[in-house]
Amino acid sequence: MIKTENLTKAYNGKKAVDSLNLEIAESDIFGFLGPNGAGKSTTILMLVGLIEPTGGKCIINDIEVARNPLKVKEIIGYLPENVGFYGNMTAEQNLDYFARFYATMDANEREKRIEELLELVQLASVSQKVGGYSRGMTQRLGLAQALLNNPEVIFLDEPTTNLDPEGVLQIRQTLKKLSDEGKTIFFSSHILAEVAQVCKTIGIISNGTLIERGTLEEIKRKLDVRKTVKIIVETLNEDMPKIEHGDIIDVEYEGRRAIIEAKSDIRDYISRYLFEDNIGIKELRIEESTLEDVFMESVYKGGK
Repeated sequence: MIKTENLTKAYNGKKAVDSLNLEIAESDIFGFLGPNGAGKSTTILMLVGLIEPTGGKCIINDIEVARNPLKVKEIIGYLPENVGFYGNMTAEQNLDYFARFYATMDANEREKRIEELLELVQLASVSQKVGGYSRGMTQRLGLAQALLNNPEVIFLDEPTTNLDPEGVLQIRQTLKKLSDEGKTIFFSSHILAEVAQVCKTIGIISNGTLIERGTLEEIKRKLDVRKTVKIIVETLNEDMPKIEHGDIIDVEYEGRRAIIEAKSDIRDYISRYLFEDNIGIKELRIEESTLEDVFMESVYKGGK
């Protein structure tokens, strides 16, 4: 549904995006990650047809964006990082203004669609003008605007910025629902935990270059992010005894709990060791690598 071929953007000879090659399948929720200045927003602006590439091309549902920017805009929705509205108008008036840009929507369709979307983002009962909105309310209205034309592809740049926990949960549920309906979502964010919760696949960009692409599990396996095994063990009643094994590198003891760093998975040994001492086990698990681990390994430890 989304494809880039050697997509490049340079400013004054410096490449903000350098030969980016991406393929994103229909109904995927794709998380686009990278440090500040990595090229995330520049990539999105090229994908939505707001700036032209210096080289290469981007294609959305077989439409080349730079050649057919208006045609592409008919099938996409876009929520920028800093969304803006007319402060002297209500939410309904703002959405109606933007909906008029879509020639296929008559007055009745606009009214019905706006009513549905304001209900979706929980602004249906708000009568005040947008100038009095909080930043979180403005962000939710921005999502409604991005969905006005019932788009096939939705681009979201930091969509959970300024939202309270309830608003973040609502965004998650909405994105999963849209994906289930077959819509493709391109999700750029600095909030790694949010990407891990929502996205099916991720791409990591650094200095304008895509350095990793795949599911979180695929990238973790490729990078071998955690070179050692981190084991969490907790007893039922007794304090944790000292555990000795040749593969143990380090142990932190906290009463009935221990955090063990080892060269290999020694959970079988730990289980037998505690059983032989007649000590019940409440918890025994490996702590998996997080998206933060993957990100740090890719961008900083990878030296890219």
